[in-house]
Amino acid sequence: MTLVQLRHLLSLARTGSFSQSAAAMFLTQPALSRSIRALEGELGQPLFDRIGRTSELTPFGREAVERARELVLAADDLRDSGRLAADGQHGTLRIGMGSGPGAMLMTPLLLKMAQERPQLHVEVARAGTELLVQGLRERTLDALIVDARSLRPAPDLVAQALHDMRGAFMVRRGHPLTRRRGAVGFDALLHYPLASTPLSDEVARVLVERYGPEAHPSQCVTLQCEELPSLVDVARRSDTVLLAIRAAAPDLVELKLQPELLATARFGLVTLKRRTAPAGLDAVRSLMDELLV
Repeated sequence: MTLVQLRHLLSLARTGSFSQSAAAMFLTQPALSRSIRALEGELGQPLFDRIGRTSELTPFGREAVERARELVLAADDLRDSGRLAADGQHGTLRIGMGSGPGAMLMTPLLLKMAQERPQLHVEVARAGTELLVQGLRERTLDALIVDARSLRPAPDLVAQALHDMRGAFMVRRGHPLTRRRGAVGFDALLHYPLASTPLSDEVARVLVERYGPEAHPSQCVTLQCEELPSLVDVARRSDTVLLAIRAAAPDLVELKLQPELLATARFGLVTLKRRTAPAGLDAVRSLMDELLV
C-alpha cells in the first residue's frame, strides 16, 4: 500500500469515474484500474461496486476512504513540516549552554529566534559541560555552546565555530583596588572574595604559572557557581573580585595585574559527529560569529 494508491482511492471516491480521475491525475485509465485492483488485493476487500460507468464505494470502501484521507493529510503535513524545517523555520532546536556562553548569548539568541523564526520551537538548557555533553549523547540536546577547553576530547564530538574570549579580573567602580596606582599584584586580590564559574584545567594551569600555587582556583576562589550573571551581580554590589571573560561584564572595571593575565576561554559549538544538523542551527552559528568577537 502506498500514498499514491491512497490518493487514487480518494480521487475515484470523489468523482465516481475512472476516466475522470485518470484524466485529473494525468494517468491512463488502465493504470488507475491496476492501482485500485492492487489496493483491493492488498486489503482483501472490494472498495468499489462497478455499476455501469459509475463506481460506488462499498461499505468497506467508505471506511477505507475516511482512514485514507487522514493518512494523506498527515503525510502532506509531514512533508510541509520537512520543507519548513529545511529552511530552519519550523521544528525544534534544543541548545545547551555553559555559564559563560549563556551569559552572553542566551538573551540575544532567544530574541533572534523570536524575531526571525517565530515558528521554531527553541529550548535552552544551562548546566556544566559534563552534564550538557551527557544530554547531547542521550539526544535530549541537539547542540552545545561551551568552553571547548573544558570539553574532554572524544571521537563522537565535533567542536566548531571556535571563538577565543579574553579573561580578566574585574571589580565594581569605586572598588578599593581601583584606587591603587599602577598594576595590582595577585596577593592584593586575596584580601577580597574571589568569584568565578568552574574553570578548566587549562585556565588553572595558566593562573598557577602566572601567579604561583596560591592562584589555583581550588585555593583562591571563594565564590563559585555555574550562573555567571549571578556572580556579575555580586561583583556589582560588593567588593568581590570577579574572574570571568571580559565581555560578560563590560560595566565592571578591569584590573591591571602584574604580571598580566593571559587566559582565554574558547567558546565553541559542539555537536555529535555524523548527525543531521537541527533546524535553526545556522542562526546560532551566525549569532556566535556576530557577538563573540
